[in-house]
Amino acid sequence: MSATPQKNRASRRVLAAAAGLATVGALVAAMPAGAHDRGHGHGHGHKPRTVDVQLLSFNDLHGNLEPPAGSAGNVSETQPDGTVKAIPAGGVEYLATSLRTARKGNPYSVTAAGGDMVGASPLLSGLFHDEPTIEALNGLDLDVTAVGNHEFDEGATELARLQNGGCHPVEGCYEKGKKFKGADFPYLAANVTKEKTGKPLLKPYTVWKKNGVKIGFIGVTLEGTPDIVTANGVKGLKFHDEVETINKYARELDRKGVKSIVALIHEGGAPASTSYNYDCDSPGAGDGISGPIVDIAKGITPKVDALVTGHTHQAYVCTVPDPSGKPRMVTSASSFGKLYTDTTLTYDRRTNDIVRTSVKSANHVVTRDQPKAPDMTRLIDRWNKLAAPIANKPQGWISADINGRGSTAPEKPLGNVIADAQLEGLAPADKGGAEVAFMNPGGIRADLVHKASGSEGDGVVTYGEAFTVQPFTNMMNVVDLTGAQLVTALQQQVSGPNEASPKILQVSKGLTYTLDLTKSGADRVVAGTIKLNGEAIDPARTYRVAMNEFLAGGGDGFPALGEGTNKLVGASDLDLFNAYLAAHSTATAPLAPPATDRITVIQ
Repeated sequence: MSATPQKNRASRRVLAAAAGLATVGALVAAMPAGAHDRGHGHGHGHKPRTVDVQLLSFNDLHGNLEPPAGSAGNVSETQPDGTVKAIPAGGVEYLATSLRTARKGNPYSVTAAGGDMVGASPLLSGLFHDEPTIEALNGLDLDVTAVGNHEFDEGATELARLQNGGCHPVEGCYEKGKKFKGADFPYLAANVTKEKTGKPLLKPYTVWKKNGVKIGFIGVTLEGTPDIVTANGVKGLKFHDEVETINKYARELDRKGVKSIVALIHEGGAPASTSYNYDCDSPGAGDGISGPIVDIAKGITPKVDALVTGHTHQAYVCTVPDPSGKPRMVTSASSFGKLYTDTTLTYDRRTNDIVRTSVKSANHVVTRDQPKAPDMTRLIDRWNKLAAPIANKPQGWISADINGRGSTAPEKPLGNVIADAQLEGLAPADKGGAEVAFMNPGGIRADLVHKASGSEGDGVVTYGEAFTVQPFTNMMNVVDLTGAQLVTALQQQVSGPNEASPKILQVSKGLTYTLDLTKSGADRVVAGTIKLNGEAIDPARTYRVAMNEFLAGGGDGFPALGEGTNKLVGASDLDLFNAYLAAHSTATAPLAPPATDRITVIQ
């Protein structure tokens, strides 16, 4: 759930960031101010006054073209008897089939997304700077998406290329005689402006039209994007308040006669249940939804008729009252293409507005027992052939699943493996002399799954699978921090910006402490229990601490980690992870899931 770090690609995938900021597309879609089809009066008598518009939406695909492996590929479904069942879901071959089936019999259908379509992607897409995902989204007939924080992973110039097309500035074209065409849908970034000019980086909104029906879409990413993206990714950009921005452009659309408006917001919340079919509007104590999206929804003008959200990778269909007190639909479809939301917007031709009382919405599972879309299978096969020489190389062996993204515990087995790999790789004096390593939980993008993903055999970890876990290729840093700064950093996991939604760092072996969740704020980390190799942390002593460059820059709400001195830059996180797998596993002695006994949790 936590926000995720972004990448500074290792040298083989460095982006030429010097190209400056490209404006994508026209600033504002040209909108005729002509007459509206009001559905009454002479010549219009045959048209019904209202028409149902189908809005299909999803979010946080993160380049997962193939079905996500292990627990990261499941959605939870509450059964009639109250038990919860895990259903394998996702993969664009199935997402395409689901969307195409849903559109049948709906002459007015529009497909929109809530951001993070790309970034932190598995090797199949990430190796090619997410061109395969943009190509897949074109094939899915996506009409519009908001940008998410991950769209800025490689900077604004690369985002402009994903929109406009053209081959990669460093790596060129990937297929002979083929030039990357770019997205044939608009990326919207209403609350992102260029610092120098104050002008929007991309289109703030677009208007979908069919037979006189007009629906405006405004797209924003979370205002806190700079806190969760490396500095290079957001250089020269300013991120503005989501509510103020949406309200401003809703007024502009309204003035142009566009009365039906949907906001696409890359920010979200946490429902009381993780089951996709949970009734978010049930009245029980503790029911409903919490998190940043609630206050955002309550502040957005009633001119906006529905909110498609994302970022937290949760599934929900909730109503949150608008400023006038009327209920308004707020939806999110989990992540990785595992769900899609089907919302019915009843459009009144006389007012050109949505009849809010009749808006209906539900999430649907993208099941893997339906036919695959042949065009998506061909796309995956084509790119897999290009990726195969790198993707299929074995890196190590495991004896069972080692859960990372799929673990809901504060201390994750795969988090321990990654932190240990970073400590081991950077402990030698000439590599930095690290004594402890920290890994941010949002940077662990998948599980290590025992079952074979291809022809490599069960238990083999391929380069592609390791890349899917650590796709950012963040360079590692080793810095000096005092014991006092270390304690403060651990307290920042559960206080300040991380108080409402804690981000528990994964720690290398030797570091132990107690996390008391019955307390509030910084007190949840019991300071007197923090020990390194059995000894209490000395506030005055200097420690050598290893972490990725994103954390070392104070990312994810850890300013104390950004105070390090005497920085040494090491290998990439992925290189250290692969080296550790190679050193600690063989076919006959595979790596077992480690114990999770470093953080003692009191609930």
